[in-house]
Amino acid sequence: MKLLGNIATEYFKLRINKIEKYLIDPIGVQENLFSNLIRTAEKTAFGQQYDFKSIQSIQEFQDRLPVVTYEAFQPYLQRVIDGEQNVVWPTEIKWFAKSSGTTNDKSKFIPVSKEALEECLYRGPRDLMCVYAHNNPDTKLFTGKSLVLVGSQKTHESNSSIHYGDVSAVMAINQPFVASIFKAPNLSVALMEDWEAKIERIAEETIPKNITNIGGVPTWMIVLIKRILEKTGKDTLKEVWPNLELYIHGGVSFEPYRATFKELIGDPNLNYYQTYNASEGFFAYQYENDADDMVLALNNGIFYEFIPAGQFEEEHPKTCLLSEVEVGKNYAMVITTNSGLWRYKIGDTVKFTSVFPFKIKVSGRTKHFINAFGEEVIIDNANYAVQKACQATGAYVKEYTVAPVYFEGNGKASHEWLIEFEIRPASCDEFMTQIDEALKEVNSDYEAKRKKDMALTKPKLTIAKEGVFYKWLKQKGKLGGQHKVPRLSNDRNHMEELLQINFSAKG
Repeated sequence: MKLLGNIATEYFKLRINKIEKYLIDPIGVQENLFSNLIRTAEKTAFGQQYDFKSIQSIQEFQDRLPVVTYEAFQPYLQRVIDGEQNVVWPTEIKWFAKSSGTTNDKSKFIPVSKEALEECLYRGPRDLMCVYAHNNPDTKLFTGKSLVLVGSQKTHESNSSIHYGDVSAVMAINQPFVASIFKAPNLSVALMEDWEAKIERIAEETIPKNITNIGGVPTWMIVLIKRILEKTGKDTLKEVWPNLELYIHGGVSFEPYRATFKELIGDPNLNYYQTYNASEGFFAYQYENDADDMVLALNNGIFYEFIPAGQFEEEHPKTCLLSEVEVGKNYAMVITTNSGLWRYKIGDTVKFTSVFPFKIKVSGRTKHFINAFGEEVIIDNANYAVQKACQATGAYVKEYTVAPVYFEGNGKASHEWLIEFEIRPASCDEFMTQIDEALKEVNSDYEAKRKKDMALTKPKLTIAKEGVFYKWLKQKGKLGGQHKVPRLSNDRNHMEELLQINFSAKG
């Protein structure tokens, strides 16, 4: 294992040169990639419908093809699920990533081609490892095992040749043999469908291993870590795995969890790296130690466009190319991929922190916001407010969600925050004052609505009893993997369901 680890370390250190070449000419890389995608798909049913053969420029492509949502594109994907191939991509599609980016009851099935696996879903994590090895030349990361929490997979009920699952499960099942040498637990355990039983088995199998890095959505990683500490009687994870040096996270903002992880892991020098890996592809990864943004992966088989704020819900939005984006502005991502998604709006919003190289932060979801009263609060605002409130009061937030409180009679509107604390603030009123002030600081629309309590009053706090969010996800059949509670809702549907559980819960 040590010899293989040393070889892996040297390989990853050398590959950094290739990554840096991509960053020098990002526009050229994207233009070449676009051309390859169009030419490759010319003879697909979709390519013939839109006459890809005659498209000679990105502008022609944008003029001819509409920006689509999943609902609009789904009929093409259904044809593949029903057994037809060469519909949206020329190579055989046997795998679909079942989208779990939201808690909607209706799932999305995203195609995963062999090209997407190799050139996107595997290349992205490999590039992250290269960057990490370059930034940390004394790393011992590859002398031990990697523990990554993954979902499960199934065979489609209407077509036994089609398989689907959480994107992490699709990656785990199709990974090269050499990669499996560095992974724990055993694949059969990693893919277990019963999440509660899986946590138990993962803990049992990995406690005696030399785990050097861990990865997964923060919510579920916390559940696993706490179970490991219970079983071992240790106070921190560093006592269980002394060579642990890296946690790779993604899926949600890490800031509300950072203090909890530092306490559970017990190592102030542990490295935390974030990724932007979704069902549709591996989009971005952290490029420096301690950075709070990510470099956009431009050579991963994905061609990017961006819808400016204010046009997210327009039927025919004007999109920007990379050469046109501006730092600090909010954009919705539109992607064209080597799995056959064409001008597909994924529903995430990003802000650019740099345009050389192109670096981003995920700012939220196009549908996960609160704008019931013109306040336009996005997830990025809410996460910032939680971070500031925790710093000011010493509180630790485990989970939260926010929904509007509508006008009733002579009452005024506000927001209701349902929060499950790891450590409660000494003063809940002070905590919400900090939330309120932080939102005013970063959102002028919210500040205007709060002025003299004219449109909105100070946000209200409801404290969630322990395990309420976990019970809600369990009721929805969405434990584990990349499933998560929506932070913001523009209605009260999720909130009322959670409050009902909270009301009936003991404690």
